[in-house]
Amino acid sequence: MAFPLVAAIIGSTMIQVVGGLSAAQAQAEELERQAEQEKFAAEGRELQRQQQLNAALAANAVGIAASGIKTEGSVSSLALESGKQSSLTGGVTGLSDRLAFAQRKRQASNVLSAAPYEAASTLLSGAASAYQASVEY
Repeated sequence: MAFPLVAAIIGSTMIQVVGGLSAAQAQAEELERQAEQEKFAAEGRELQRQQQLNAALAANAVGIAASGIKTEGSVSSLALESGKQSSLTGGVTGLSDRLAFAQRKRQASNVLSAAPYEAASTLLSGAASAYQASVEY
C-alpha cells in the first residue's frame, strides 16, 4: 500500500521540479526582454536629447549670426559652456540607462543560476517525504 503513495509523492516532486525550472526560465526570459526594452528606450531618449541639443545650438547660432554679434568672447564661451553642460547631463543619463540595463541582465542571470539549487532542494524534500511515507506505511 506504500507504493502508490510513494509513487504519487515522487510524481508530484518531479512536477514541482519541472514547473520550477520552467518558471525560472520564463522569468529570466522576461527580464532579458525588459532589459532589451529599456535599452531601446534609452537609445530613443538619447536620440531625442541630441536632437533637442542640436536644435538649441542651431537656434543660438542663427540668433547670433542675425544679430551681427561676432562669435568671439563671452557669447562663444556661453555656447561652449551650454554644450558642456548638455554633454554632462547626457553622460549621467546614459550611465543611469546602462546601469538599469545591466541590473536586468544580472537579475536574469541570478534567476537562472538559482534554479538548479531550488530544483535540488525540491528533489531532496520530495525524496525525504517519499522515504518517510515508505517507512510509515
